Amino acid sequence: MDLPGPLQSLAASAEPLVLRARRSAETLAGLDSDPVPAGYTGTRLGVCNLCEAICGLEFTFENGNVKSVRGNAEDPLSRGHICPKGVALVDVYNDPDRLRRPVRRVGSGAHARWVEISWDEAFDRVAEGLAGVSNTHGRNSVGVYLGNPSVHSLGAATHGIEMLRVLRSRNRFSATSVDQLPHQFVAWQLYGHQLLIPVPDIDRTNYLLVFGANPMASNGSLWTVPDFPGRLRELRQRGGKMVVFDPRRTETAKAATEHHFVRPGTDALVLLAMLNVLFTEGLTRPARYVRGIKRVQTLVADFTPEFAERMSGVRADVIRQVTREFAESDAAVAYGRIGVSTQSFGSLCQWAIQCLNILTGNLDRPGGAMFPEPAIDVVKRGLLGRGHFGKYTSRVRKLPEFAGELPVAAMAEEIDTPGDGQIRALFTVSGNPVSSTPDGRRLDDALSQLDFMASVDIYINETTRHADVILPPTTALERDQYDLAFHVFGTRNTARFTPAMFGKEPGTMHDWEIFRDLGVRLEKRMATRMPLKQRLIWEARLRISPSVLIAALLAAGRRTSMRALRDTPQGVDLGPLQPTLPKRLMTKGQTITLAQPLITDDLTRLRETFAEAAPDGLMLIGRRHQRDCNSWLHNTDRLTRGQARHRLLMNPGDLAARGLSDGQQVQVSSRVGSVVIEVSATDDMMPGVVSLPHGYGHQGEGIRLSRAGKLPGVSINDLTDPARVDLSGNAALSAVPVQVVAV
Repeated sequence: MDLPGPLQSLAASAEPLVLRARRSAETLAGLDSDPVPAGYTGTRLGVCNLCEAICGLEFTFENGNVKSVRGNAEDPLSRGHICPKGVALVDVYNDPDRLRRPVRRVGSGAHARWVEISWDEAFDRVAEGLAGVSNTHGRNSVGVYLGNPSVHSLGAATHGIEMLRVLRSRNRFSATSVDQLPHQFVAWQLYGHQLLIPVPDIDRTNYLLVFGANPMASNGSLWTVPDFPGRLRELRQRGGKMVVFDPRRTETAKAATEHHFVRPGTDALVLLAMLNVLFTEGLTRPARYVRGIKRVQTLVADFTPEFAERMSGVRADVIRQVTREFAESDAAVAYGRIGVSTQSFGSLCQWAIQCLNILTGNLDRPGGAMFPEPAIDVVKRGLLGRGHFGKYTSRVRKLPEFAGELPVAAMAEEIDTPGDGQIRALFTVSGNPVSSTPDGRRLDDALSQLDFMASVDIYINETTRHADVILPPTTALERDQYDLAFHVFGTRNTARFTPAMFGKEPGTMHDWEIFRDLGVRLEKRMATRMPLKQRLIWEARLRISPSVLIAALLAAGRRTSMRALRDTPQGVDLGPLQPTLPKRLMTKGQTITLAQPLITDDLTRLRETFAEAAPDGLMLIGRRHQRDCNSWLHNTDRLTRGQARHRLLMNPGDLAARGLSDGQQVQVSSRVGSVVIEVSATDDMMPGVVSLPHGYGHQGEGIRLSRAGKLPGVSINDLTDPARVDLSGNAALSAVPVQVVAV
């Protein structure tokens, strides 16, 4: 999950609380980190913050070295679960290739080399570079990109956005518009806040309907559900079932009661047909605070199961049967994730999924779709903005902003297209958009044209290799952690504060310290400075440590305290999800209006797209693996061992039709590019669909591929097309038309 975009100035919001908290010794008790001492033998509890599952871990030490890492069985949320990435935290900490001190680039291309410099010199170079471009070419000449890890770090969440306020640029991008913007867009429209996103209450449901999601590999996404395999077994034991719609027989589909292939890009037709069945068969039972039901009935009248079958490949009788079972279950919930968000009609898909839950009475009831209530409720307290749409647009393609960010699909063109407002400098935080956003090769070329670039990152990768200066923060095991974002999506209400496992090495800095010191120097060099009083307050906010902010916010929430969390390192159980509607709604009159024109007007485009025959030819989709973390962790030996995971998956019938064979090198081409990769035959792929993993393709001067010297595949985003976007602006990375031929 990628939540950097919605994060507002938590430091500013919590300031009054901090002032009160300073008077309370109990609130701030034990805020100092207690790292493992030299030569320590014993166990310590920690947390894995690499993905949304935020699993609790138990580290065993011998003479100061980590001997084993296992899941913490006492953790009330993860219940002892661990995946291979949890062990890799130690590998990242020990990795000799990660940066520990600032470096600057000398030369370019094949002749580039990296020179270590002091923090003072690094901050001055970055401040002068960014301010110089902004002062010369205008504030929008500096672009910002926030990557996925920035929301997995407490310090980045509390101080990163606060520091970036000084730039005042509209050219802000993040990983949000790579794969999750439709969720936030629909939540803002239906429930009044972009992060008021209900999650499946899997621990009490009897019918889990999944579209385009693979929680067996991801442990949930926009749904914090560690130990999904265990929870699925419990669902089956109580007589429940899981039904999956996906163009690939994923790890989740293989574990499902039923799996149905669906042609990529047509999920909206199947979902709308399900709504059609609800109305034609009288299966609706919405809550009293739901409005616009008749309008929705009219809008979906022509989306019949028979029409959906012709376009999607899903039989009409299957659509009717699944809809009936879902509506008649005493506890059911529909969930869709990346597969339905990363397509041209992602917002319609997410809207239809919400409508399924709402119209069948499965919103806000045990076993259905429910809203967590975290100890620090960043939504309720207003620490995260509600969202807005179209207040301004991108310069070149006029794509609308959402919540103060432009679609990442527009970033390359905003850099390489001359004119007023052109991005001439870029600041990236923990991101690798060359690998993870559409048409990465164009972005790679565009970055080489910048006047200046700086990055906060621990690695030299496809993106940061273009930076003039890289500022490396400490790693996850060296800093305190409280998950502000992921408790908002927890399948159970819990809270956990994890002190740093290891002390900070001499000469290194936490990310929040980097944002603090860089922010102050940058503000001094801006042509338009803050008024004195405002600047003093702003600087004071930057100096408040993340742990102090968390202590203050916990005290204000009154559901638990910092002392309680320090005394209970495995986490505090705040109980199962509870009904909260309509009180929790942030809409006018605390009602849900289903027929939102911003969303439903897109039905016209959907009808026009599928007015004739179903799309022909091969379509490309992505995939993920439990041992991957987006575009990184491929530098970790234990996660890259074994059989290669970066092959093109293809149905045997499609191979035979093209005279291709299993294991052959093939060229995959789209409108924007082509790659050469080994193909693998598998019945797990729907005919007409091929798959490449996301996040591979490490290449470029100065980038170490892996300790074994293996090139980990090709980048799927050398094929994805930035011209294809959802109405929300999210990149349509799925259902990309491609051709596959022999090399």
